[in-house]
Amino acid sequence: MMHCTMDDLLALRAGEASAWARRHVEDCAACRAELDGLYQRVAQLKALPALRPPRDRWSVVRDAAQTQRARRRRTWGGWALAAAAALVGVLLVPRFGGGSKLHAELAQAKDQSATLEDQLQNYDVDGRVLTGRTAARVAELEDRIAVIDGDLARRVETKAQAQDADLVKLWQQRVDLMRQLVNARSIRTRYVGL
Repeated sequence: MMHCTMDDLLALRAGEASAWARRHVEDCAACRAELDGLYQRVAQLKALPALRPPRDRWSVVRDAAQTQRARRRRTWGGWALAAAAALVGVLLVPRFGGGSKLHAELAQAKDQSATLEDQLQNYDVDGRVLTGRTAARVAELEDRIAVIDGDLARRVETKAQAQDADLVKLWQQRVDLMRQLVNARSIRTRYVGL
């Protein structure tokens, strides 16, 4: 005996079945049970709740993406900065000679820069709330530091004959900007009855 196919049963459900399929379902208990099961599955699927994302979730998704992007940028930026600083140190230390004052100032500026970089890594930036003004200031400082880092890296790549005093000045500017950045990042904003 030939039974109804799934296409026949779907056509029965839609009211478009052939006369043979309608007669067969009336006579065949197996096909009738399969048709009843089909109706039950459709009813169960219709009973499922509609899954729609809430409308106000975009800001949370956007903030999470921006936080992740900033964390990735900080991580790669920190490693690139450390590599550039190490390369500058290796290439330029022999130029300064035995205990010169410029060599000592450069070493001190590099140490201070590394210390401040470590302090920045310890701050939980994601858990902080900054005012718009403070966030803009942080972004400006990070941009200025990136410019100085680019200048230092460019001098290493092109092996430019930088004046020793100019190099020390660049590192001191970087340390000053890093201090300002640490201060800006350490400020906490309190919620005031909002």
